[in-house]
Amino acid sequence: MKPAPRFLVMGAGSVGCYLGGCLQHAGAQVDFVGRPLVLQTLRTHGLRLSDRDGRNQFLAPAQLRLHEQVPTACHPDLVLLCVKSRATEAAAQELERHLAAGTPVLSLQNGLHNVTLAQAVAPGLNWLAGMVPFNIAEIGPGCFHRGSDGQLAAEEHAPLARSADWFAQAGVPLALHADLKPIQRGKLLLNLNNPVNALSGLPLRAQLLDAGYRQQFAGLMREALALMRLDGAEPAALTPLPWNLLIRILCLPTPLFRLIAARLLRIDPQARSSMADDLAAGRPTEIDVLCGEIVRLAERLGRRAPLNEAMVARIQTLSTRPTTTP
Repeated sequence: MKPAPRFLVMGAGSVGCYLGGCLQHAGAQVDFVGRPLVLQTLRTHGLRLSDRDGRNQFLAPAQLRLHEQVPTACHPDLVLLCVKSRATEAAAQELERHLAAGTPVLSLQNGLHNVTLAQAVAPGLNWLAGMVPFNIAEIGPGCFHRGSDGQLAAEEHAPLARSADWFAQAGVPLALHADLKPIQRGKLLLNLNNPVNALSGLPLRAQLLDAGYRQQFAGLMREALALMRLDGAEPAALTPLPWNLLIRILCLPTPLFRLIAARLLRIDPQARSSMADDLAAGRPTEIDVLCGEIVRLAERLGRRAPLNEAMVARIQTLSTRPTTTP
């Protein structure tokens, strides 16, 4: 019998804790690297995993391997890079200092260019692009809940092919693609709803049932899609609907939208965007790798993206306000 693989989660946030927890519950060895506050919560409460399909799994604090830095003499079969995009460079440099040359690192971050940035600052590691399609929210201390559907995706590569069975066994199957870029662009389009959700103050499902917020999302997506197509970069469809039809359906009156978009509304009532959590906690957001990516694309094409520009400015203003305590 083959020994259980060893995974290293670099960035024990919502995505890292959920995926790492699923893999460990399936029998893999998992090391979690995260911020002190997150690790203290896990040491106190353990790690509980749930989803909209009935998953209910628990790892006690004593079962968790928790680290503030990459542990010395760590030899993972695969690293899951789950830090926010703004931390990519620092995380990549830390990984290269501690891991053997050629260690495969799978980026499961938002944005299009994390692997390129990581490769530039840590060329000794084997950088691979991936995509997380579903929403994960921390619904209580150490409790991470998957509130929407979708399949993990990554570029085809031997280390990932060797790990694919473990992802499937853990209930988070991994689909491998010869070209991941169209899928990443499609995820970027869907992620343009993150700032809308953050500003709404509502859970994702409730926000999508509000016509005004849907129209904001549709406007951001329409603007971005036109620029991508002008650039010759068609995004892959990540819903059952073609992009143009999805945008039209988002603009329908709510009763019609509710009827036609039933599959799109298969979202747990507890699901919310990570940007909403970041704004609420006074942390920097990932707006620069979402709407900011569309603004830069427009600039490169000699165009403007006024809706995405305005969203960047609005989120940046809110995220730089000092937080107050009662």
